[in-house]
Amino acid sequence: MTAASSSLLASSGAIILIGAGNMGGALLTGWLKNGVPGSCVIVVDPQPSEAMSKLIGDAGARHVTSVPADIKAGVLFIAVKPQVLDAVLPPFKQVVGADTVVVSIAAGKTLASLEAHLGKAAMVRAMPNTPAMVGRGVTGAFANAEVGERQRQLVNDLLKVSGPVEWVPEEADIDSVTAVSGSGPAYVFYLVECMAEAGRKLGLQADLAMRLARETVAGAGELLHQSPDDASRLRQNVTSPGGTTAAALAVLMAQDGMQPLFDEALEAARKRAQELAG
Repeated sequence: MTAASSSLLASSGAIILIGAGNMGGALLTGWLKNGVPGSCVIVVDPQPSEAMSKLIGDAGARHVTSVPADIKAGVLFIAVKPQVLDAVLPPFKQVVGADTVVVSIAAGKTLASLEAHLGKAAMVRAMPNTPAMVGRGVTGAFANAEVGERQRQLVNDLLKVSGPVEWVPEEADIDSVTAVSGSGPAYVFYLVECMAEAGRKLGLQADLAMRLARETVAGAGELLHQSPDDASRLRQNVTSPGGTTAAALAVLMAQDGMQPLFDEALEAARKRAQELAG
């Protein structure tokens, strides 16, 4: 964490994390590894996993099963599923003070819906993705006008433990972020399934085709991560004119190929995010 964020955290109060499941647990693990003192963290979860309970205990963090009494949060971090948010959130209004910044990663839940339960406050709506569980995620975030610069830096530091953070200028942009990167890992996993199935149809054993597809996508992702070149340049580098890759790309990049399919798929994801907000 930055010195400014550490100072703000020390002066403003505890991080109260609601939910220590896959995403909340990944963020908590990252916080503790990146210098957030366990004594600053209160985890609210009715039944954390055995591994998460051990992590909380070893770090000296506090675990409770309901809203902690007589505490104002420096950061109230909401990491529960959107389906249960309306039931879970109302009791936490008492921990929101004048200096609290509220951060929600509940997909589709607007800041207005949070304010309905917690009142007016500094709030950030964020959308991480599941590679955060291995420290390779990316998060889109939007801050309302009540978020101060030091609070924004603190939230940025707390989110970036799982990967880069991209701030967007409008809250509505979070629905588009959800369509691209929030849901995006599933598209990549499905790509592996499709490649493996196509390989099986070419005569490869199914398990071999899956291993080849899986390692190809994982390796290509790591090359993209490490290379300074953009995706189009990397694609061109591996495509010899008149070769096998060019033959496959002629199909994938055709007028009825992958681009219009992705356009339709991501629009469907964004529309669903907007419906969930309602």
